[in-house]
Amino acid sequence: MKDQVSLRQKRLALLLQSTNGMIRAEDAARILELDRHKAARLLAGWHNQGVIRRVAHGLYVPVQPTALGKNQVLDDPWILVPELYDPGYVGGWSALEHWELTEQLFRSICVLTSKRTVAGEAKHQGVGFYIGHVPENRLFGTKTVWRGRIKVQVSDPHKTVLDILDDPFIGAGLQHTMDVITTYKKDYASTSDRETLLSHADKFGSGAIFKKLGFVAEYLGFEDDFVEECRKRLTQGYAHLDKKAKNTKLMTRWRLWVPKEYGIND
Repeated sequence: MKDQVSLRQKRLALLLQSTNGMIRAEDAARILELDRHKAARLLAGWHNQGVIRRVAHGLYVPVQPTALGKNQVLDDPWILVPELYDPGYVGGWSALEHWELTEQLFRSICVLTSKRTVAGEAKHQGVGFYIGHVPENRLFGTKTVWRGRIKVQVSDPHKTVLDILDDPFIGAGLQHTMDVITTYKKDYASTSDRETLLSHADKFGSGAIFKKLGFVAEYLGFEDDFVEECRKRLTQGYAHLDKKAKNTKLMTRWRLWVPKEYGIND
């Protein structure tokens, strides 16, 4: 029995040294020089023994000795994002938390991905996720953050603002989105910040984004030249600040339907 435990420990140590802490059957097969099916059975057996933990189909993480025998929630669910939703990034309310643009705490992780997967709510190891789809051309404006040995992409503050303007739901609603952009206006007020925001918006690939950004910038008192740059980029047609809002009013100079409580003289 001691020899079996020693072999298991050596194999697991080798796997952990050769990977980023996330283990797949193909990793075990390559590193331990095993047939893939045998490697899969080995990992499944370790999972049943409580040595490693399955966090998604075919994906495992080591179990800390203090957690053996416990149904433990994954310590850092962000590490699942590159494994399960690449190409994609942490965005929306989770990015707002990361950049301290909100004081609210959210129970689920917001992920935006171009991967073909089911959108909406998901759960992994007891942690809730919200999965939103974005086209490949919006996989920009991210920063790399290290979570242990794993690199995770998170939208930068400027891209996060555009994402929640595009879909206020991932900004925890329109009112919270407006509150967040008020904070953003104070915290990111340099000329280079404004240039980055405009540059990101140019890449966004949506005619509606400058209608929304221009209106919100005017409403919240951004610099006049920034508001004017948004106005120069207006496209034809009309958009909605929030598609879910009722009792809206058309702001013709921004070609935008806005809730009446945000109405300003047109």
